[in-house]
Amino acid sequence: MAFCRNCGAQIHDEAVVCVNCGVAVEKPKTAKEDDKKSGGFAFLCFLIPVLGLILYLVWKDDYPLKAKSCAKGAIVGVIFGIVGSIVGGILGAVIGFTTFSMLDESMLYELEEGYEYLMIHLR
Repeated sequence: MAFCRNCGAQIHDEAVVCVNCGVAVEKPKTAKEDDKKSGGFAFLCFLIPVLGLILYLVWKDDYPLKAKSCAKGAIVGVIFGIVGSIVGGILGAVIGFTTFSMLDESMLYELEEGYEYLMIHLR
């Protein structure tokens, strides 16, 4: 025997509505047999985080374990993307600054002369 979620009255296991209050009885959702954690979907969603968000929203009710794998992959993918962008920007700045600081006065003078030459002849 089950109990009504609205009024608490005891109802039959296969009842569709409560005989006491008339509210529809919700059947408990059971997990689908093919719902399991998926490393493949997690990796795919790591590579394409937007896909992970979409799959999570579509599967969260019917396949909660697969949906959670997709969400985790997408979150890790976004974090890696942000960290990679920051590290790449810092590395680019360091390399650019190092390259510029290695130029001595004569090289800068030659670059200026070349620029002036191009500006005169390209007009």
